[in-house]
Parts: sequence; structure tokens; C-alpha cells
Amino acid sequence: MTALAAPSGAPTAAAITLQFADNTLLSLLLGDHDRHLVRIEQGLGVRLSCRGNRVAITGDAARVEAAQGALNGLYRRLQRGEPVGPSDVDAAIRMAEIEDPRVPQPHLAQPRLAQPRLALSDLPAIRTKRGAIGPRSPGQATYMDMLTRHEMVFAVGPAGTGKTYLAVAQAVAQLTAGKVDRIVLSRPAVEAGERLGFLPGDLKEKVDPYLRPLYDALHDMMPGEQVTRRMATGEIEVAPLAFMRGRTLAHAFVILDEAQNTTPVQMKMFLTRMGEGTRMVVAGDLTQVDLPAGSRSGLRDALDTVEGVPGIGVCRFDKRDIVRHPLVARIVEAYDQRAAAEGETARRRRTPPPESAAPDLATPGSPTPDSPTLGAAGPTGK
Repeated sequence: MTALAAPSGAPTAAAITLQFADNTLLSLLLGDHDRHLVRIEQGLGVRLSCRGNRVAITGDAARVEAAQGALNGLYRRLQRGEPVGPSDVDAAIRMAEIEDPRVPQPHLAQPRLAQPRLALSDLPAIRTKRGAIGPRSPGQATYMDMLTRHEMVFAVGPAGTGKTYLAVAQAVAQLTAGKVDRIVLSRPAVEAGERLGFLPGDLKEKVDPYLRPLYDALHDMMPGEQVTRRMATGEIEVAPLAFMRGRTLAHAFVILDEAQNTTPVQMKMFLTRMGEGTRMVVAGDLTQVDLPAGSRSGLRDALDTVEGVPGIGVCRFDKRDIVRHPLVARIVEAYDQRAAAEGETARRRRTPPPESAAPDLATPGSPTPDSPTLGAAGPTGK
């Protein structure tokens, strides 16, 4: 690494050149018209240039080191025969920040707390028969580590952070490895702000629309015919929350999705279904509660009650962990800013103005409390 001179007090500037042995893999790393390099430049705030089989990185020293980690991680992915697309580049950018917490984040009002330094190859992964599923954000890395270490995990955060998807992946991995006997997926049957009215069909046909996201995640993890067979044998069960009362779930991996739409009574009922050898994941987004106005979310109530209890992990995601389309993160941020502004306005309205001193109404020549009282025709008395 060649250090460049920097003004006193300014961030340390640096430059480094990476050399890649395989030109074919390097072309895949760069992307069509170097679009992957441009993405890394914009994401990490460095300057990248490619000549032959070498890529030069210049910029702030911490950012240069982060970009080096991202490029090396993507290249190792190509060496393993795995594809690299725009979403993989975005994931490498996010994971470069966990690899070096010194990377400055000027666009964030509150920088993320320093995370443990981990090589990308040492980050947790969930292995299913369809391949290994790795974290795509620092929050996901923390979440996946919690899924292996805790028997009960609460995952709280905005949409698109992978709360349910990664939980289902871990459940499938444990089922296929024989660590649990079955998977139980549940969510409350609450309409998202609209009245659907009467739904035709039998019970399964009535509740399936509410459980569709869980089916989609299952089909991503294993072949469709295997999902169907395991559901028929009871190894995989998808059921609404109302059907959990009175049961004891032993040797199972149990996931409660959309937990923000439970009531405190429902949440307590669900958490106490846990039996021997069972692991539980409770996922939800406290900003998208569809309960009637004035109702307290069971997820918020549970967090206030059991957070800190040994054996229970709580993973909180934020907009930096969103792995869907980049616009999703911007939309979530816009809603958060508006909610914060509305909260500040409401707080100001509730706060009474400070009491000011009573104005002195006396003017020169006017009577004071100690002066004689004047009547209509002048001073009283003779």
C-alpha cells in the first residue's frame, strides 16, 4: 500500500493496487461496461481504475481498505463458481462496512456501533440443499449468528431486511440436518387495512392468502414436490396463530411472522407453546401494525417484557439492512423522517410555553398601589 500525503487533521489518504490472476473472472468482477466498479465507487466513496489485470483504489484509507475487502470477497465468490450480480455487489458493499467499522458514514445521523471484525469467509452462513445462504448486510450477519446461538430470537425491523426469509432458511437447514422433527410456520390472520369480507372455500383456502409469503420462502429453499410431500406428512405445518392455543410444540422450529399484528394475549399464548428441543423466531415490523386503533401490539409488549431474559436474542434491523430494491430503503427513510417530524410537532403542542414575567403596566405619573386613589373628579378628600 502506498500512502499519499494528506493535510494535517484531514482523513488519511491512501492508494492500493490489486492484481487478479484470471482475466476471465476479472471481467465478470468488473461487470458490463465496468458497472460493478462504478457501483462500488458510489457505495464506498473511493476512486477505482482498471488497467490490464490490475485495479487501483484511491481515497480515504479506511474506505480504500473496505473497497479492497469488497473486491476480494466478490473475486473469491467467482472463484467458487458463484455468479456476481448487482445485488451481490450491493451486499459486498454493506458487508465491507462490518469488516472495518472505521469506514465513515457521513450520511447517517447516528453511526452504527462498531461490529466485530470478520473476514467475509468467516461470516455465518445457512446451508440448505439449494446452496449456502450468506448475509447481505451487517444486521443479517448478526441475525444469522443469533439464530445459531439462541433458542428464541426476536427479529424487528422494516420490510425487505430478510427477517422471515432467513428464519425459514435456518428452519429448513435444521430440518434437513435432522436437528428438528418439523417446521411450524404461523402468522396472525389480520387484514392489512382493508375488509376482505367472506372468503369462499374450506379452512385451508381461507387462510392460505395470509400465509402466502411463508409458502414462497419455503419454495425458495427446497423443490416444490418436497414441500408438498413434507406438508402432507406433517413435517412442515403452516397454520394461523389462532390454532396454536392448547398445543405444546416439541422438537420443532417455529416461526411467527407479522408478529406486530398479535395482541399481548396472543403473543403470550404463542411464546408459551415452546416445548423441549424447540427453537422459536418471532419476526415483525412495529411501523406496520394493522390492529384496530388504540390496540397495543403484542410484539412491542413482548419486547418490553422479555428482552434481556437469558436465552432470548433480539435483533433490530434498520434501513441500512434492506436488501430489496434501493428505492425501498429510501421509501422507508422518507416515512421515518415524516413520522419523526410529526412526533416533534405533537411534542411541541403538548409542551406549554414558558411563563413570562407579568408586564409592568405602570407609567410615569400614573398612580401606584401606594399612591392616593383618584376619583372621577380628582383626589378624594378635601
